[in-house]
Amino acid sequence: MQGKAIRRRLAERAVLPRAEGRIEAIDLARGIAIALMILSHAVSGLFGVRQLPDWGLVPVHLLTKFSSSLFILVFGIALAVAFLPRVGEADWPARRLRLMLRGLEVLFWYKVLTVVEMMALFPPEEILDALLYQRFPIWVEILGFYAIALLWLPWVLPLWCRLPLWSRLLLPVAIALAAGWLERHASFWGIEPLKAILVEDADHYTWGQLSRLPLVLLGLLVGEALLRGYWGSERARLLLAIGGAGALMLLAFFALAPGAEGATVHDALMAVARNAGKHPPELAFMLFSLGGALVILALCLTGGAAAARWLRPLTLIGGDALKAFIFHIVVIFGVFRYLLEAWQVYDYPRVLGIGLALVLATAGWIALTGWLREKRR
Repeated sequence: MQGKAIRRRLAERAVLPRAEGRIEAIDLARGIAIALMILSHAVSGLFGVRQLPDWGLVPVHLLTKFSSSLFILVFGIALAVAFLPRVGEADWPARRLRLMLRGLEVLFWYKVLTVVEMMALFPPEEILDALLYQRFPIWVEILGFYAIALLWLPWVLPLWCRLPLWSRLLLPVAIALAAGWLERHASFWGIEPLKAILVEDADHYTWGQLSRLPLVLLGLLVGEALLRGYWGSERARLLLAIGGAGALMLLAFFALAPGAEGATVHDALMAVARNAGKHPPELAFMLFSLGGALVILALCLTGGAAAARWLRPLTLIGGDALKAFIFHIVVIFGVFRYLLEAWQVYDYPRVLGIGLALVLATAGWIALTGWLREKRR
């Protein structure tokens, strides 16, 4: 009987209940991801990772490596919670269009912020190359990933809902392996920008659509599980599974860290802090980054609405991620780096303080603009 139940469950398609309310913990998790990103961008944009003291790399800068995986994971969760239950309904074409229009909005800001990031560092012709996808920026490139993803993922969500559970579980692994193979062996007709956009390239700091898609699909799976169990009796078991999976990944990282030629765990941590294995993604970096992201997600979901209230600045940031991204990039690169010419002007503790203050300033900006918007109504 138990075997039949398992087979029946593995054959289930994603027919999901609607959310019983807004899960503020998702905003909190997204806000933590953006706060870590702001801290990382402030340090690397105003001081430089190569100049960091050891204590700045490990543990401080090391913790920011959870950010990218958490950000993309929550992107998938939000898609699942807000849109998967609506797939196939009469208004689905309108919802799909709304997602694609959001993608065009993100694409617009990606191009604007590309100019903001590069104007203090590069001549106009190289900025134009970046706008035309001949080269890529660094700090704003993740917006390029989201913009393109939002243009094609809405068409894939109905197909995802029709797949049986066993294939939805296997698909992230299969795509990760395929993307890795393509990155190593496919030439993409010699078009480096195309390769960088799809599966990443060692010469370009990009987030590949296929190489990062497994994180989005994992987010869809987590979102499905939240819709089925977050408000019910299985909540504790679900959150334990999410946190336990993250802890196991971190343990696997530490188990594999001592490598050849006398490498130590500290060496492995320093390598991750210096972004070794981030682009294109490698196993050690992803074990650490995704493992930490899952642990943070589990803690946020466990804290629930109470944690979201106590950490209100982070929740505000997570509730309006695009505005938070625009604000901190403009301040770091438009104000500090371009107007104030503040590249390596301040020592590391001061830059770290600027990053922490910028997190609070970003939350304040979002709160202020939200208040003004309410006043105009």
